[in-house]
Amino acid sequence: MDMKSKLNKFAGGAGTLFNRAVQFTEEKLGSAEKTELDAHFENLLQRAEKTRIWTERVLKQTEAVLQPNPNQRMEDLLYEKLEKKKKDRVTNAEQLGLYMVDSGNDFGPGTSYGNALIKCGQAEIKIGTAEREFVTQSVNNFLQPLRNFLEGDMKTIMKEKRLLEVKRLDLDAAKSRLRKAKSPNAQQQTDIPHDLYYMEDDAVAKAEADLRAAQTEFDRQAEITKILLEGINSTHAHHLRCLNDFIEAQMTYYAQCQQHMVDLQRQLGSYSVGSNVGGGNLPNMHQSSSAFTNNINPLEPSAPPAIQVTAATPTEKKQARVLYDYEAANSSELSLLADELIMVYSVAGLDPDWLMAEKKNTHGVVPLTYLEILE
Repeated sequence: MDMKSKLNKFAGGAGTLFNRAVQFTEEKLGSAEKTELDAHFENLLQRAEKTRIWTERVLKQTEAVLQPNPNQRMEDLLYEKLEKKKKDRVTNAEQLGLYMVDSGNDFGPGTSYGNALIKCGQAEIKIGTAEREFVTQSVNNFLQPLRNFLEGDMKTIMKEKRLLEVKRLDLDAAKSRLRKAKSPNAQQQTDIPHDLYYMEDDAVAKAEADLRAAQTEFDRQAEITKILLEGINSTHAHHLRCLNDFIEAQMTYYAQCQQHMVDLQRQLGSYSVGSNVGGGNLPNMHQSSSAFTNNINPLEPSAPPAIQVTAATPTEKKQARVLYDYEAANSSELSLLADELIMVYSVAGLDPDWLMAEKKNTHGVVPLTYLEILE
């Protein structure tokens, strides 16, 4: 390409940019007409914009839920941009579990407190492992598809949308040039040479040709953009499946946490009220209710809410249904399993919060709050 052709191409490009700038400015000033898109097309544009905005917000907040530390989120983003493997971090629950296990070993696993710390630490480590699995599944099945949409399909839509706006400016600029070429002021000049009328006719013909070309380009770009915008429906369907995967992963994680805590509570039930840290003998907790309330062991799991028993405490044998699992703390107590039926009765001198129970030729005291007395 010679220098003259390059200059002509440059001048043509500069002229196009100038026409777009003039059209855009006149539209803002209200002195130029603007081609409006149909209502269906405008609805598609609005829906795509809403999808972009809310996907970005949901993505950002989900990242904050999965990784509350903003510095670590920034570090993960940096590793992702550099396409490097992220650091394997210990979760907060795992770190707490490690501290508990170490402290329990330091106090001595043979002591009640030390053994309980070890059990709690092991449970926290399990919860941390479950959290790590939940985060991995959520990133792969929920966050990554949202990122792929924003960085892929949505970027393409935004690019084609901007290109459509450029084509619209070219179309409206061509319409404006044609109107000016056909304006009465241009045709009422009689003192110009006769041969200039042919030049005016050529200008009108050129403006009409430019308009037809601009209209064709605009219609083509509008069709491309419309096809992409209509694809948002399939995007919503895909995001719905990803959302279901996220909720399922969340449900599994919380169920695992609950199970770990139930197992831990069952293990800690063996540490009775009033047990000392050094692993000494346990005081008799069935002698008086004051001894029960004044010697609270922080490791004792919270008992379920007391059941309001309408019938009076039985003085004769009655049947009772066990509401919760209970593990005997010593030889004077009786271990229970939820939903099993036992016979219970009161004994003189026994704390009113406890009953004597019989089950398969074995005897032992059981807490009243774990029972439902059957009529």
